[in-house]
Amino acid sequence: MKKIDLHIHTVSTASDSSFSFNLENLKRYVSEAGLDAIAITNHNVFDGTQFREIVDALDVVVFPGIEVNLDCGHVLIIGQVADLGDFENKAESVAQKITQIGDSISIEDLEGIFGELNDYLVIPHYQKGPSIKGEALNRIASYVSVGEVDSAKKFIRAIKDETMLTPVLFSDERICDELGSLPTRQTFIDCGDLTLNAIKACLKDKGKVALSEDDGNELFQIFDDGQKLSTGLNVLLGERSTGKTFTLDRINKSHDNVKYIEQFSLVQRDAKADEREFNEAQSRKRSQFTEVYLFGFKVVLNDVMEVDLQANERAVENYFNSLIKSAEEQELEDIFSSTALFNESVFSISEDEVLDKLIRSVQQVIENLEFRDVIEKYIDLNSMKQLACELIELFRTEKFETKKKKHVNSLVRDIKGILKRHTAAVQVEDIDLYQVSIDKRKINRFSEIVKFLQKEAIISKESIQGFSIVAEKGAFAGAGEIKSESGVKTAFSESFKEYGQPYNYLQTLLTNESLKQSKLYRLFAKISYRTLNKDGAEVSGGERSEFRLLQKINDAQNYDFLLIDEPESSFDNLFLNSDVNQLISKISESMPVVVVTHNNTVGASIGADYLLYASKEIKEGEPVYKLYSGHPTDQELKSLDGTIINNHEVMLNSLEAGHDTYIKRGQGYEAIKN
Repeated sequence: MKKIDLHIHTVSTASDSSFSFNLENLKRYVSEAGLDAIAITNHNVFDGTQFREIVDALDVVVFPGIEVNLDCGHVLIIGQVADLGDFENKAESVAQKITQIGDSISIEDLEGIFGELNDYLVIPHYQKGPSIKGEALNRIASYVSVGEVDSAKKFIRAIKDETMLTPVLFSDERICDELGSLPTRQTFIDCGDLTLNAIKACLKDKGKVALSEDDGNELFQIFDDGQKLSTGLNVLLGERSTGKTFTLDRINKSHDNVKYIEQFSLVQRDAKADEREFNEAQSRKRSQFTEVYLFGFKVVLNDVMEVDLQANERAVENYFNSLIKSAEEQELEDIFSSTALFNESVFSISEDEVLDKLIRSVQQVIENLEFRDVIEKYIDLNSMKQLACELIELFRTEKFETKKKKHVNSLVRDIKGILKRHTAAVQVEDIDLYQVSIDKRKINRFSEIVKFLQKEAIISKESIQGFSIVAEKGAFAGAGEIKSESGVKTAFSESFKEYGQPYNYLQTLLTNESLKQSKLYRLFAKISYRTLNKDGAEVSGGERSEFRLLQKINDAQNYDFLLIDEPESSFDNLFLNSDVNQLISKISESMPVVVVTHNNTVGASIGADYLLYASKEIKEGEPVYKLYSGHPTDQELKSLDGTIINNHEVMLNSLEAGHDTYIKRGQGYEAIKN
């Protein structure tokens, strides 16, 4: 097996944070990591002079390469040393096109510059940002068989999935003066001579690619000292103050996208504060459900906010007053007031969105590809296209009619204004009584909807790992609850006086300048959440902690690493064995997990894939921290320096307080056995 890292940066570019290349640190990295081949892949540039210096300084295979910013993601192009001059020229063409942050080239540009890309090793960012995926990945598929990932989790997922590219894990390291811990992300390949063509052929076979030399994809390197972990479930044992938490902190700091559940982080301190924070957290987490549930009401509210009942009442009053006055002063009629247009009403115009939505719906049916087979079983798409054309023509006709009415209305208003200036007769005020009636009906219906929302009821019930999350609707109990929901400091005592009259309440809210109108829909009804245990009762303080732990473990699916420090410090053994162990074991099937424990329910029963033991030894008066590791079934655990300890003794001391205590405990259980 050969160990390779084909993604190393040695030149600071616009795409990097500033750094100064250090050749000695590169030599140290290659030597201490035991690398057999590397590639120099700077962003959009290739420094031939520096590359030749690196080749002369190292005793390993060094390939020339470049990381290119495409408009669809990043890709590594790796060439052969034999064609170094040609590669320099092509890399220079890339450098001329990409000179500053935000610049990129297209796939067509890349093909134009490098020509036959099958002559190179082409590695796109795959499960690593900025990734090339979808249609863009399909376009370069003919010369790509391998993709770069950024974590062991993603490497294992790609290895197991036959539909995914062969994964490679590289350091993507800037070799600088300040290089601290050495990179731990490399890939092993089962390859003979390390020529470019041999590596390309090897990478096409997933069976020849691994995270470790001797253990395949079961183990991977976690620290630069060579310490390994399982890609599945790891249990870390040890006495107090032997470096267990230090080890977790070290993993957390040296790796990205880690979910770390620290010791005692779930334990309640103040019961009331804990309950309040728990409920608020559940509401925040399920805010998306609240948004979806209230979406229809939000549309209604936006429509109602355009209605001004007081203005409508004034308009009606003005209309009747002018009508009565016009009748009473009939004797003042003259040639101007007697014309037909003097009291003419304008056309009622409404922007009907129904036809527009219908056209969009038909268009969606016609253009849908995902469910095309099902659609064509019941609908003739040619008929649908004809329907769409006819609806569009009807839409154009209605739009034209509306345009004509608006033009006529404008003329009528202008003429009425001119006539009014030439007569003493009273002109009847314009009013759309139909719209006034519609507005009143809107307000009545709005009030009915608000009353429905304020009526207490369960609107959702979700089961989660033995618990239930119940969503309920109802009325706000007071101004304080409304203020809390609004998130502003304004008092709501005056507004709450109108809470029973939805439209009046809305008007008071609209006068509050500190409130955003787009958020008012949340202030009419209270959506709250309760967490229930398996018996349907409100969760206790301890059960809240259990629920939090299960949720945090479950949320770890979005991360590349899960660390848990002594879960037994907060929970009983039955819960650990029946819920926590099962969930951790399930998650470890798709990502590396490390659990620190002193508890035999977790340590001995969880079914670990790999075992680590932290030890503190005193040498020459100074504490020395050491990790021993091996498989749970191994009789011995070994440290990196070759020291061996007895696994049976470690397990009994760590989980059972020693052999004698274990025997006595067993005898005690037997004595009370019925």
